Amino acid sequence: MSASVPFYRKHQRSYDRGYRYQLAGRYSAGTSGGTRTRGLDWLSQPGLDPLPKRTKPSYLAVDRENQIIGYVVPMFRTSQEFAEGYSDHTRLRDTAAYMERCDRFTSGLEMERSEQIARKEAMRESAQRISFNKTLYEHDEHFKRMNEDSLLHVPEFIIKPRSHTVWEKQCVRLHCTVSGWPDPRVVWYKNNVAIDPLAKASKYKIESKYSVHSLEINSCDFEDTAQYRVSAMNVKGEVSAFASIVVKRFKGEVDTFLPAPRHGPVSEYGITFQTHIVDNFGVSFGREGETLSLGCTVIIYPALHRYQPEVQWYRDGVLLSPSKWNHMHWSGDRATLTLTHLNKEDEGLYTLRVTTKSGYKTYSAYVFVRDADAEVEGAPGAPLDVCCLDANKDYIIVSWKQPAVDGGNSILGYFVDRCEVGTTHWIQCNDTPIKFARFPVTGLVEGRSYIFRVRAVNKSGISRPSRVSEPVAAMDPADRARMRGTSAPWTGQIIVTEEEPAEGIVPGRPRELQVTEATKNYLVLSWKPPGEKGLEGVMYYVEKCVSGTDSWQRVNTEIPVRSPRFALFDLAEGKSYCFRVRCCNAAGVGEPSDPTEATTVGDKLDTPSAPSKVVPTRNTDTSVVVSWEASHDAKELVGYYIEASIVGSNTWEPCNNKPVNVTRFICHGLTTGEKYVFRVRAVNAAGLSQFSPESEPVEVKAAIGGGIPHASPAPPYGISVLECVRDSMVLAWKQPAFIGGADITGYFVDYREVVDGVEGKWHEANIKAISERAYRVTDLKENRKYQFQVRAANIAGVGIPSLPSDTFLCEEWTIAVPGPPHDLELREVRGDSMVLLWKAPVYQGRDPVNGFYVDMKEAEAPEEAWRGVNTKATGNTFIKVKNLKEQESYVFRVRAQNQAGVGKSSDISEPVQAVTKPGTKEISVDVDDDGVISLNFECANMTPDSKFVWSKNYEDVDESASRLTVETKGNKSKATFNSPGEEDTGIYSCLVTHTDGDSSSYTISPEEMKRLLEISRDHKFPTIPLKSGLAVEMLEKGKVRFWLQAEQISPNAKVDYVFNDNVVTQGEKYKMNIDKNTGVVEMTMESLMPEDEGTFTFQMKDGKATNQSSLVLIGDVFKDLQKESEFQRKEWFRKQGPHFIEYLGYEVTPECCVVLKCKVGNIKKETSALWYKDGREIKADEKLGFTEGVLKLEIAQISKKDAGVYETVLKDDRGKDTSKLNLTDQRFKDLMNEVFNYIANSSTPLKITSTDQGIRLYTFVSYYNDLLPVTWHYKDSPIAFSERLKSGVVGDQLWLQISEPTEKDMGKYAIEFNINDGKGGLRRTVELSGQAYEDALAEFKRLKADAIAEKNRARVAGGLPDVVTIQEGKALNLTCNISGEPLPQVTWLKNDKELTSNEHCILRFESGKFASFTITAVSTVDTGKYSILVKNKYGTERAEFTVSVFIPEDVAPCKK
Repeated sequence: MSASVPFYRKHQRSYDRGYRYQLAGRYSAGTSGGTRTRGLDWLSQPGLDPLPKRTKPSYLAVDRENQIIGYVVPMFRTSQEFAEGYSDHTRLRDTAAYMERCDRFTSGLEMERSEQIARKEAMRESAQRISFNKTLYEHDEHFKRMNEDSLLHVPEFIIKPRSHTVWEKQCVRLHCTVSGWPDPRVVWYKNNVAIDPLAKASKYKIESKYSVHSLEINSCDFEDTAQYRVSAMNVKGEVSAFASIVVKRFKGEVDTFLPAPRHGPVSEYGITFQTHIVDNFGVSFGREGETLSLGCTVIIYPALHRYQPEVQWYRDGVLLSPSKWNHMHWSGDRATLTLTHLNKEDEGLYTLRVTTKSGYKTYSAYVFVRDADAEVEGAPGAPLDVCCLDANKDYIIVSWKQPAVDGGNSILGYFVDRCEVGTTHWIQCNDTPIKFARFPVTGLVEGRSYIFRVRAVNKSGISRPSRVSEPVAAMDPADRARMRGTSAPWTGQIIVTEEEPAEGIVPGRPRELQVTEATKNYLVLSWKPPGEKGLEGVMYYVEKCVSGTDSWQRVNTEIPVRSPRFALFDLAEGKSYCFRVRCCNAAGVGEPSDPTEATTVGDKLDTPSAPSKVVPTRNTDTSVVVSWEASHDAKELVGYYIEASIVGSNTWEPCNNKPVNVTRFICHGLTTGEKYVFRVRAVNAAGLSQFSPESEPVEVKAAIGGGIPHASPAPPYGISVLECVRDSMVLAWKQPAFIGGADITGYFVDYREVVDGVEGKWHEANIKAISERAYRVTDLKENRKYQFQVRAANIAGVGIPSLPSDTFLCEEWTIAVPGPPHDLELREVRGDSMVLLWKAPVYQGRDPVNGFYVDMKEAEAPEEAWRGVNTKATGNTFIKVKNLKEQESYVFRVRAQNQAGVGKSSDISEPVQAVTKPGTKEISVDVDDDGVISLNFECANMTPDSKFVWSKNYEDVDESASRLTVETKGNKSKATFNSPGEEDTGIYSCLVTHTDGDSSSYTISPEEMKRLLEISRDHKFPTIPLKSGLAVEMLEKGKVRFWLQAEQISPNAKVDYVFNDNVVTQGEKYKMNIDKNTGVVEMTMESLMPEDEGTFTFQMKDGKATNQSSLVLIGDVFKDLQKESEFQRKEWFRKQGPHFIEYLGYEVTPECCVVLKCKVGNIKKETSALWYKDGREIKADEKLGFTEGVLKLEIAQISKKDAGVYETVLKDDRGKDTSKLNLTDQRFKDLMNEVFNYIANSSTPLKITSTDQGIRLYTFVSYYNDLLPVTWHYKDSPIAFSERLKSGVVGDQLWLQISEPTEKDMGKYAIEFNINDGKGGLRRTVELSGQAYEDALAEFKRLKADAIAEKNRARVAGGLPDVVTIQEGKALNLTCNISGEPLPQVTWLKNDKELTSNEHCILRFESGKFASFTITAVSTVDTGKYSILVKNKYGTERAEFTVSVFIPEDVAPCKK
């Protein structure tokens, strides 16, 4: 390109000199006219305002018809330049004035004064200039602070490249203009491959000047027809523009849709090409870091000059494009692919495809890439396939695949490194290794592009880094798309629309917040911005809280995020969190979004289960085909790694270093003749699975004569004919006894014709394997004889054929009855039953089959032992045989019938022993908490290859169209009903493959289904069971407690308290509480007011379960409760001082004492208790008690005088309390009745005794009261008392006296205590007759005689002292009374000697009553013991006394 101005810049006004002068003149005119401008006044003039505007400046130059003709580069003078221009103008003007004054004034004084003025003016101008410059600097700095990004601009295409259509051999130039700061780096691409002008200097020329970038293509040919892209990139982001170039020939246009234009004028029409690929590349092996070339020679016939076919290379079916890793070359007869720097990503099946108009030819071979030598011994291999799954402003999610080689130690995790595009500085993104094969990288600079790599680490060291990822920019996809813009027609016009942001509006809530990815290391949130448009500068704050709490914490406290996605780290593994997001802008922070559901931190993705059933098969001298069964229930499966080991070496080597996503792989590079075993493991983002069980050993050699012994199935047997028509036969056979190393995948049938006993050649009846054990062989000839053989196949190969069958004649069956059923199978074998299944006959006979008969016998029994199982034909193809004998073996056969009769029986089943195997379990039905009905079966004899097969009415269930959903985990399988109903009734069975017939069934009848639906309904819409409904009770101080009790509630239960349809909440009036341990829900109120009349309801919710209970308090019920509340409130205040816990009452003791007592509380030493009766205080001499909080007053012998009103008063400085007891009228009668009841119950049985007056009947009581009503009865009639019949009381004895009894007094006597207590009186009886009467009468007579004798007996009535002391010389006179009839004889004795009367001792007995003893003058001789003895016929009595005579002291010496 010449140095002259390009054609597209010649018409721009910015390069027109006249235009410049016009602008300069305009600016000058704005400052020279009028008064001189000072300060910043000029800043307000139009066109010179430095403040930025919101409108986007236009850089496009248009003509009068608004057609774009170029672009404009605005020229702006800086503030400094304007400031300098202003000062120069002023200085010139002042200098001219000075010269004029010098001419006018010549005086030296005036000149000096002028100089002084000029100096002052210059100093003033200098100060103003300095102040002005300072103001401009401060303004610029303020503008920079207010617009931090004003200096940085994302790249933007001012003019985009336009598409061109050119003729062959012409040159074409694509040009564009790009703005941005820093200056963008511009790269040109052809079909997404970067153009290197140095590699093809004569072809391409790239220039960049003055933000104008161009690509010039010299001498265009058909290969230059492509889409070209120009990419501009700086630290703020990347933007691209596209243009297409179509190269046409002079002789007709080349169709633009052809994939590759061809050189030369050769016409292909009417020619058929034959393509041959020779000199092929074989299976190749390379190592990381090496260069590998793959090439083939392509021969195309006929060979046309300059004819170029379409040559394409594929890896694993994916078309390869030229890149720095892949170089492709076509020399005209040889196609070459060069892998410049091998990595494990390059491993795979490479295919060369050569396409002509006559078709295409392909050739494929596998390329294996081994790990490079580890830098540290024992370190793992490098990860592979590093890519970016998600990119936005704040983070980029990087994913990779785990390596196959772990270095002998399990991989601890991975380190992710990043590098900014354009630099070579790698930064490690995570401090600790992560095990999950995905990681969000944060801390990126928005708009910049990055590449990533991953390293694996184990305990030995760190692996080599992986191949770097493709570059990706840290920006939102929406921003990336917006930056690319929308191109208008070829003119290159750019249409920019931008909504004016709304200022001062706080953004709304973010929408649709969800957790998009969760592992134990990180968690990713995504959401949608608020629905409002035009909000200015919206950013986001993320908040979290632990589930079950309401404590929200802001995660990004320092810097809000700009993109609607965010990655969180450092969450506690195993804990559950909720998240929410707030929007914010300059106007403030908005309301939070709705929180997410609780999310538990942990790896949601589990490592896959181990593959199973690895079967190797010989292939070539250096390779083996390995097949396996896929991992069960594997999620996000990446593929499989296969390892091989020479038998006995215990050293495992990887067969592939890139996961394969198939279940069959050819392992190359093996040693011929060695025996190998293989194992497989699966891989996903969570990690590697356990290894599968090792395969059987296989010797590496060409597969001639079959594969591994016993890997393919044994031959089937029992070939029979089920139907025969004129040109076909339906065959059936039995499954091989040994299926080989894997499940049978199908059968192959061969047939041959037999002519006169000579067998012909075998022919294939089917090319594609059949899965059923019945097949129709067609294209046979009528009335010809045939033999058949069957081979079974599995993934290991096709087994050997069965023995030839019997010879069958191909002729049409015409019999009326059905053919034989077939394929008999026995399931659910138990000790007393088993289920027989069969398939209906292929040949129906004249009429359709309408039933089956089943026969059975013991296996060893003769033919005569066959007996029918069912007497009536069954329409099912199964039957349960019951009442079997345990441990016995049985065989079965089945016959079909139609209207014509019963057909031929089937082949006899294999013998089966009726025994229940150990560990056998049955299907159970379950209804979970969500009301889901399921059938569950557990198998204890599972093998790695076992599967659960569910069926309804013994027909396999198709899960895709079934009403069941089957889920299997381990040795348990669950069949869940999707929408249970009457149509789901039937027999459900489950069979476990690869076991010894483990199976079971469960019958769901209509009644059973109805029962299960009722249970499901209860579980689906559960209610919280209540022990007691809502009730009300009074608490102390008159508080009202509403409560109910649930059977059981969880910690998450919630209760709404509703009064008259309004929810009430915790506050001063209402206090709520839930005891989740006991299930008690309560609400208390301080008191009841009139406005509280209404309905109270507790609404409970616990998970899905709900319940509510209501209590209606209106009318009299509410009023009574309100009164009770007020009473309890008063009671509470009463009990604050000394008070009665139990008010005054009474009790009667067994001793018939009445005790008035009351129980008191809250007393102290100063508390006094006073008793009153009828208002008068009871004195202290009464029996009062005040112990242990009980106050007592005892009335020992109660009587009518004790009736009255008793009162007890408690008082101290805290207050007083009073209790009264009314014991008058009826209350006193009730008390006395209770006393009388005690007395009556204490009475002894009525007894008989005799007295000297007659016969007495008596009873004793513990206490007698004068008020006790007693009635005596004789022969059940009250006794009329008289002088002869009297009753009385002596102490505690109640008696009836019968004086002078006679025989008329004989009979039944009773005493009755008349107690008015409503229960009747108590009666004691005795029988006075017979021997009792005789004994009592005799005793009476005896006592009567004794009484007479006692009455008339002689006796001394009294008057004699015991001792008489008398002075000597005194007279002694003693007199006593004497009684007795007849008159007694009196005798006096001294010292037991009879005395006679004399002058000294005078003895008299006068009037028969008085006896006297007189001694006229006593002397010491009279001292002695005296006695009087009286005697008559009834008895004798003696009275004694002693006489002691003393001498006075004044007389005694004289006598001496």
